[in-house]
Amino acid sequence: MKRTITLIVFFLLMISSIKAQMTVSGILDTTVSMNAGAGDASLNNADFSMGFEEYANIRFQSSLRDKGTVSGAFNLIAASGDNALGLAAAGYPVGENFVGAIELERLQFRLRGEHLDFNGGLFRLPFGYGQVWGSSDFLNPRNPLKPDARLRGILGTSLTWFPIDELKLLWFYAAPRNALSNEGKGSLVGLSLDRHWDNASIQTLYSFETPIFESDVPFFPDTDILLHPASPYGIHRLGLSIKADIEAGFVIDALYTYNHDAVTARLDSQNHNDDLFFLFDGLSFSAGVDYSFIEGDLIAMIEYLYNGKTSATALGYGGSFVNNHYLYTGFTYRFTDFTNLSLALISGLDDISFTPIISVNHELFQGATLMITAQVPLDRDLFHGDGNRGELGPRYSYFNCSARIRLRF
Repeated sequence: MKRTITLIVFFLLMISSIKAQMTVSGILDTTVSMNAGAGDASLNNADFSMGFEEYANIRFQSSLRDKGTVSGAFNLIAASGDNALGLAAAGYPVGENFVGAIELERLQFRLRGEHLDFNGGLFRLPFGYGQVWGSSDFLNPRNPLKPDARLRGILGTSLTWFPIDELKLLWFYAAPRNALSNEGKGSLVGLSLDRHWDNASIQTLYSFETPIFESDVPFFPDTDILLHPASPYGIHRLGLSIKADIEAGFVIDALYTYNHDAVTARLDSQNHNDDLFFLFDGLSFSAGVDYSFIEGDLIAMIEYLYNGKTSATALGYGGSFVNNHYLYTGFTYRFTDFTNLSLALISGLDDISFTPIISVNHELFQGATLMITAQVPLDRDLFHGDGNRGELGPRYSYFNCSARIRLRF
């Protein structure tokens, strides 16, 4: 670990001394977290637990004259307590009082032409205009319960064509989600089209994932690693995302996933008296609106999610959720240019469970920000003790609070 860190520091010092236009920047987070346990489901069955983490994201970029850029980013992490559990489970080395990790986050090149851009390497390839749930953003799954998580990149290539102003056509390829697949099973190819107007934008998306057979599906028990369902006929994805700014901001974001194997399995299990509502299993659909008040100091947002059982936002298929209907409601108030308060409520409408999130951000000085965040999971069992536990209820903690100092350099 020490040797690797030394090599990285030496590499950055060396490339920054070269006359090429190299820039190095990043963030350094110091985080302390506290959890009030939730019985048998709590971490280590503790009534109270805490964690400490030091995290740095280092980014570098160099220009290729006027033809493009080469850039990358990596993470350095040292953690203990609750913050170290996930790192230790992933196999990172355990030190005397911390678990250390180094992660490659981005490593890419971009070549620019008059009407064409070509990207390759490890980079983020975002889709859709959704602000909370990211229904169309299936390559970069997000979870509003973890608002600070950095969205993962994909290893692949993309070619972007700009035939006219405000029109973009994108072709992309992504390597198989199972990194050990050496036969190309599960590769993703697709295209998207974006059209922009003064007050509205629309994006259409199609993607095909090559077949994966049952014997090729990796199994990761008790982890957050994406599961890959078998798809001997391949997986088709069709998306549509629309946004419009007309007094308020409106967003619709939808992605339909068709896996022939999953549909056949549901058909075999259906009672002949049941309807065909299960065809919506592959649909992830979100719609929302945001509006600003008090000359922009108060911003309100609401966004609904329909999460089909085999959709891009469903647990086991790339997402994090198991029920069908969710609602996000959020308010952000800016007291001054340096301080703001955010209140959000994530609601599970199927099982009547909620997670309120409270955050305060205060800029201590230029380049330094203090962030305090608290989550309080709630469900019917918490108030009535009737066993009606909800997905967003206190599975691991009754209360979670973290304080973070972020330095930008």
